[in-house]
Formats: sequence, C-alpha cells, structure tokens
Amino acid sequence: MQRESKNNRKRSLKLEYLTWIEAEKVLKDYEVVMIPLGARTKEHGPHLPLNNDWVMAEYLAERVAAEVSVMVMPTLQYGYYPSFLEYPGSISIGLETFKELVKDICVSMSGYGVKKFYVLNTGVSTVLGLRPAADELRKLGIEMRYTDILESGRGAEEGLMEQEGGTHADESETSMMLYINPEMVDMKKAVKDYHPLGGRGLTRDPVNKDAGVYSASGVFGDATLATLEKGRNAVEVRIRYIVDELREFILEKNADL
Repeated sequence: MQRESKNNRKRSLKLEYLTWIEAEKVLKDYEVVMIPLGARTKEHGPHLPLNNDWVMAEYLAERVAAEVSVMVMPTLQYGYYPSFLEYPGSISIGLETFKELVKDICVSMSGYGVKKFYVLNTGVSTVLGLRPAADELRKLGIEMRYTDILESGRGAEEGLMEQEGGTHADESETSMMLYINPEMVDMKKAVKDYHPLGGRGLTRDPVNKDAGVYSASGVFGDATLATLEKGRNAVEVRIRYIVDELREFILEKNADL
C-alpha cells in the first residue's frame, strides 16, 4: 500500500483513492496534507481556457508530490476571484465563504491527527482569504501555509520576461502553460492588453475607470511574448520554491502544534 521509494522516502498518496480504513492507517505517517487550489472556471483571455489554473495546480501538485512526502487532497476548483466576473464563465465565491471552506477542510482533517496543511495556491486574490484562514486556524492549534504564486516565481522572471507589466494570462502565465500543456494554448489568439491605470480587478468598460483596469480581452500583460523556454524556467523555479517551503514546513517543530 505504501511502498518506499529508492531513497527510502515514503511516496505521496492521494487521499481520494483510499478507503477510510486505509486512510486511518496512513494519515499519521504524513506530517503535512497538501491542498492544491486552482480555478476551473476563470477567464484567461482569448488564448487560454477557463480551467487554466486548475490544470496548473494539478500539474504542480503532481510534480511536488513526487519529491516531497505529503498526503494530497483533491484540487479545490472554486475560490475567491472577484476580479474576473465581467468575463462570462468566470466564477467567484464570497471571501468569507472561501475562507470558511478552507478552514472547514483543515479542521475536518485535523480530527484524524493532521495538524499541518499546505495550500498549493495558484491565485493572487485567494491570498485575501488564505491569510485570515491561517490566522484563525492557528488559534485552533492547526498550522496552515500557502504559496505566494507571485513571489514564488519572482527570481525566475526578473530579467527573463520582456513585458512592461502584467500578472494575468500574460507573458509569464502563458509561457508556463506552453510548458505544462502546450495543446491548451492558442498563440494565434494571444494579445497584448496592458492598461495599468484603474481600480481593483479587470473590466471590459473602457469608460468607467473606477470599475477596474480596462482589458477588453481579459489579459493583463503581453501574452504574445510567451515562449516554452520562458515557461520551463518559470515552472521549474516555482516547483523548487514550493518543494523547499514544504520540506522546511515538514521539518519544523512547533510547540503549539
């Protein structure tokens, strides 16, 4: 059931494929439960599908779990993404609902002896719910950490990405998907759409500057500059960042846990 790898590290397991009897036996053997988080219905411009973040989360989780011993939860496919609701198909759940969802998952699993959780986060606005969730869980004796997806790739992208700015369906994210799953990307439809002035989130309204940052396409940046090689670098650096965070978290001894 739980074969050892060549370096005597127990392999990661996916919780959903276990019976409850198997879960009871093995959960105690894992220091950290990893919860991938990636929107399955969120716009990513005209060149990427709505499930972009879900595909990314699944890929990153698979790669990370191959290097670090964790129990892997099913990928959360809904989250707090209010910035994209003007683009059909995009779904966001409320901030409080999202925060409580993450908390409830961790609290439920903590009943089986798990006290450490790591959310492999592929979003930006999701941090607004993850941060207070972590604070509230800590008061219950549960430690939850999460990926800062922008910080995780900063070192790789400085000096590599050529766009003047952007954070969504842009040069970086499109490059990553060219590396992760190139068949998903339609570079013939990739565009540059970068208008840095405006309010929070993106808007299709070119007149109302308070509605958000204007983007007719849903892109914030320059997707036309994306390449597979840039994506390889951005993805591999992020994997190393997440692996290092997880290894440190696993070894960390906290008297409050």
